[in-house]
Amino acid sequence: MPLQITILSCNGILAMNNNNSIGIFDSGIGGVSIWKEIHQLLPHEHTIYLADSKHAPYGQKSPEEILELSIKNTELLLEKKCKLIVVACNTATTNAIKHLRANYNIPFIGIEPAIKPAALKSKTKTIGVLATKGTLTSELFHHTSGLYSDNITIIEQVGKGLVELIESGKINSREMDNLLNEYLSPMLEKNIDYLVLGCTHYPFLIDKLTKILPKNITVIDSGKAVATQVKTVLEQQQLLTKNKTHSKNIFYTNTNTTVLSDILDNNCLVSKLDF
Repeated sequence: MPLQITILSCNGILAMNNNNSIGIFDSGIGGVSIWKEIHQLLPHEHTIYLADSKHAPYGQKSPEEILELSIKNTELLLEKKCKLIVVACNTATTNAIKHLRANYNIPFIGIEPAIKPAALKSKTKTIGVLATKGTLTSELFHHTSGLYSDNITIIEQVGKGLVELIESGKINSREMDNLLNEYLSPMLEKNIDYLVLGCTHYPFLIDKLTKILPKNITVIDSGKAVATQVKTVLEQQQLLTKNKTHSKNIFYTNTNTTVLSDILDNNCLVSKLDF
């Protein structure tokens, strides 16, 4: 397991400059959906994004593997002096964030499926959750879903194969259409009125989902809530940037840069890095 990196000031808080970057990591390009929400809310904040596409998807790996990969990503972002780290991966959050918070003296923001707002707003009292196996089988997911399942039926569906297709740039493929129809059919039969996306890759499928699903079904993800939490924590820690000019947003991937570049605008720098 990699060595832990800690940088402490005299008061025990991670010594960071306000203008240091927000670090974000995911098992590939999915967390870009989170980055976009953060960048829209905090346009002057510098960001560094790690797309660990070489090891995607995390959802099929063991808890030990997910933890090891999360530690590796965290330490790389610490080397780059990030002031806050967003674990922009539901699977990594549910399996690793408790360890990360206990062992690194830096704020971490995690991602959880938005079960609470869906459960509170559902009129049919039935919601669907589309997520990876690693998220749906985690202790944190079962704890969260248990808090809101007394009067709600939660239909869980593993989105096997979806991340791989997204990572391969095959969002609009026939194979993707077939998988989505297969996964959504049981939920529609149970009369869901909310579909919770439990993987940060899945917001890239929203256009397709809205064409498949009836108009009475609302698709919900965690992006805006995560961005709001990032802003709140930066304010609490007095770490909001002093920068008022254009931000620097750097993206690293450990595979081919094409897919990541295609979902970003031309002002974003995408580089290949071996990690």
